[in-house]
Amino acid sequence: MNVLYTLVEFFTTGGAFMYPILIVFAVGLAIAIERYITLTGVTRRNRRIWERVQPLLDQGQFDEAREVTNDDQSTISQVLSMGLSLQGAVHRREDIEIAMEESMMGIVPRLEKRTPYVALASSIATLLGLLGTIMGLIQAFTAVANANPAEKADLLSASISVAMNTTAFGLMVAIPLLVVHAVLTSKTGDIIDSLEMATVKSLNVFSRNARRVAGA
Repeated sequence: MNVLYTLVEFFTTGGAFMYPILIVFAVGLAIAIERYITLTGVTRRNRRIWERVQPLLDQGQFDEAREVTNDDQSTISQVLSMGLSLQGAVHRREDIEIAMEESMMGIVPRLEKRTPYVALASSIATLLGLLGTIMGLIQAFTAVANANPAEKADLLSASISVAMNTTAFGLMVAIPLLVVHAVLTSKTGDIIDSLEMATVKSLNVFSRNARRVAGA
């Protein structure tokens, strides 16, 4: 109970800038949660589809693999579907690779969507905290200038302590958001790496099949 009272007192004595920082934190947290859920879902769906498609590719069952990817809307299915649609019709590996890379170019921005806003929220929270402290110090020095000389030292120290609350709260918001942004960026990078890995493995299978057909 004492902890809760301390937190409430800390927030209420911080001044008006505590509320914008709290709003920024709420927005940043909401975006972070949405992105984490989305990216986790993408990772699971991609893994599930790749576990189905990879054996089909290795066995040369391209029609079956094409059916699996055409019936699915996951990001890895979109990339593989582009390559499978050209497999057999286009003999140059480079042409298939370019087509799959074009598909990747449309997917990557969707994976990275809104993630930068989490880092932006972190920066805004820090700056709002500093601005709140500066405004609080201005008010403190103004009040001290008009105060009784005997009370100036105590009044100044108390006012500075209160003014620092906004900077502290801004950092308390900014640091977790930065950590979350790093986690989201890492998850996005892992998904992109997995798509590139699937692209390379698929191209290698297509190339081996083309050489086998040409030599037959």
